[in-house]
Order: sequence, then structure tokens, then C-alpha cells
Amino acid sequence: MLNVQIDSEQLEHDYKVALNKAISEITFQKTFWDFKELMNQTCMSKSFILEKFFYEPDFPKYKVGQKWLMPAVETQEFLKNWLKKQSQN
Repeated sequence: MLNVQIDSEQLEHDYKVALNKAISEITFQKTFWDFKELMNQTCMSKSFILEKFFYEPDFPKYKVGQKWLMPAVETQEFLKNWLKKQSQN
């Protein structure tokens, strides 16, 4: 016979720690990326980004003054789809 005992206080503590960590990560996400952040998030060089997808019409980017800004969530979705297409070629 197998007998399992769970420390409910420890379980609740671990749950709260994990939940707080997840909430912190979500709230820390940036709304917009600039070009430097795009390079950081993708681990790609500026020349690679410019050559491979930056000028694609459906890449979400906006020029504000001299700076390019990309909505973080839209850019992440674009990049996921772009990467899937690359593996099909």
C-alpha cells in the first residue's frame, strides 16, 4: 500500500512563489521594442534582421522621429510565424 502525505502549507507557499514569479515576468514585459531590444530579444544582428524580415510589409514597425518602434506582442507573433515559414523552405 502506498501512503502519500502532502504538506499543505509548503504546497501553498510554493504555489504563491511560482505565481508571484509568473506575474512579475508578465508585468515586466515591455510594450514596445526599439531596434536594440529587437536585436536583444531575437539574438540576431542588425544586418540579419534588415536582410531577412524588417522590410516585409506585414512586419509591425512604426517610425517615431528617428526611432523605429515595434509593438512587443505583435512582433513576437510575427517572428513565430516567420520562423515557421523559414523551416518550410
